[in-house]
Amino acid sequence: MTTSKDPMLPDGKVNPIDTDYQIGQDNIIVKVGPFGLDIHNRVFLISGLSIIAFVILTLAFNNQAGPAFSALRNSLTSNLDWFFISAANIFVLLCLVLIVSPLGKVRLGGTEATPDFSYLGWFSMLFAAGMGIGLMFYGVSEPLTHFGTAFAGVEYQEGVRVDWAPLAGAAGNSAAATELAMAATIFHWALHPWAIYAILALGLALFSFNKGLPLTIRSVFYPILGERVWGWPGHIIDILAVFATLFGLATSLGIGASQASAGLTYLFGVPGGTTTEVLLVIGITALALISVIAGLEAGVKRLSEINMLLAALLLLFVIIVGPTLAIFTGFANNLASYLQHLPALSNPIGRDDANYSQGWTTFYWAWWISWSPFVGMFIARVSRGRSVREFLISVLLIPSLACVFWMTVFGNTAISQVVQEGYQAAAEAALPLQLFAMLDGLPLAQLSSFIAIILVIVFFITSSDSGSLVIDTIAAGGKVNAPTVQRVFWCTFEGLVAIALLIGGGLTALQAMAVSTGLPFTLVLLAACVAIVKGLMSEPRVK
Repeated sequence: MTTSKDPMLPDGKVNPIDTDYQIGQDNIIVKVGPFGLDIHNRVFLISGLSIIAFVILTLAFNNQAGPAFSALRNSLTSNLDWFFISAANIFVLLCLVLIVSPLGKVRLGGTEATPDFSYLGWFSMLFAAGMGIGLMFYGVSEPLTHFGTAFAGVEYQEGVRVDWAPLAGAAGNSAAATELAMAATIFHWALHPWAIYAILALGLALFSFNKGLPLTIRSVFYPILGERVWGWPGHIIDILAVFATLFGLATSLGIGASQASAGLTYLFGVPGGTTTEVLLVIGITALALISVIAGLEAGVKRLSEINMLLAALLLLFVIIVGPTLAIFTGFANNLASYLQHLPALSNPIGRDDANYSQGWTTFYWAWWISWSPFVGMFIARVSRGRSVREFLISVLLIPSLACVFWMTVFGNTAISQVVQEGYQAAAEAALPLQLFAMLDGLPLAQLSSFIAIILVIVFFITSSDSGSLVIDTIAAGGKVNAPTVQRVFWCTFEGLVAIALLIGGGLTALQAMAVSTGLPFTLVLLAACVAIVKGLMSEPRVK
């Protein structure tokens, strides 16, 4: 039994893995004046040089990049939809089984470990890092899109279904179309994405805090690979994690830039387009660098709590001035509709709604999986002291309910404007502008839209900041306090990759790289499920 204030050492009983590997033993350590490097000699060099080459080539051949990215995205989503949907189902089922099983009594960090953060601080960090920008971008646009396609119904051309309605649609029935639209939206933001995050986060926390291994993705695979995990099999896992994290983040940063640009155009008449989006990426990346230098406690935690406050204010505003009764009744209805349609929406084979299941669901699952190294490691770092049951319930169920409520407030308000008021501005606006068009139909539109822009920007900074800390930990061989200059490098290249993809194909390019890096990492996560169960079975449990 050990008791220690060192966050990387256990408190109480654990069953550590006996290995001669020392954290950072393969690192290159260099000191030049006030600056230093402490990097894993293979993971950092291969991933760093590959990212630099990608940025240069995409910018050099930006005219050819757009069609190539589009073809790549379409090929992956149309041919591998069954694989992504099946994998996401496995992650949800494993989380639910662990919650009710005796393995849920294992405590992360040892039998006597206590949490490092309060529930409020913990929820703020995992929620803001997990999907903040996406909620802002899709909170209005996705429910409205699904409502429009469901209401229009099914359409065939030459025997092939060409509409984008989820499942069988709800032609001409506004009430049924609303229920289906909200169920189809919540499906992408509730149990499945949070299960993806929870699986990897649990593995990282278990093998770092309880087993005494470095806080890197490779450590999760020790039960499968043994000592080989410190060689090339482990190097490849960590390199894939760096690629997935960086491109998943770049997708979100590009989406955030397009929405912030649309909001600035709407509010202040700032010219829109790629140039404005690139300038926004540059400016916000600079702000993220300041937060990166400040560190986890002063930077990410503080920004996350500011974000949660602003998000709560915007949410409360829409509830008060919007269709209040419809929102509160809609929450229960949407949750029931989600559970009712969940089996059909999560079915991986024999789907008739290919445009929805491939164009929406497959992209989403690949996107969440590409985010999982980033969010998973970040959640793991702030979750020491929680039992596995408490961890999974908190990470899986509570944020899912929060997402259901968020989508209900913004989605039902937007749909109500169309159905009850005949207000079509949001439905007819471009995707990045739909949030602001919806707010324009409510009182104090200028103020609420300004708060929304600030939220997008701060979510942007939080994601870039958190992602830099996580990528640097992987590329530094599991060291959590590597030199600051390394985090600056990764933060800078997150912005550069987003810029390269915006110039080289816009939203399609962003989505293509999220899907392509999410594919190999899905295989990594499926293997991690086996390793996690093996690891939990060997741990002492709190009685």
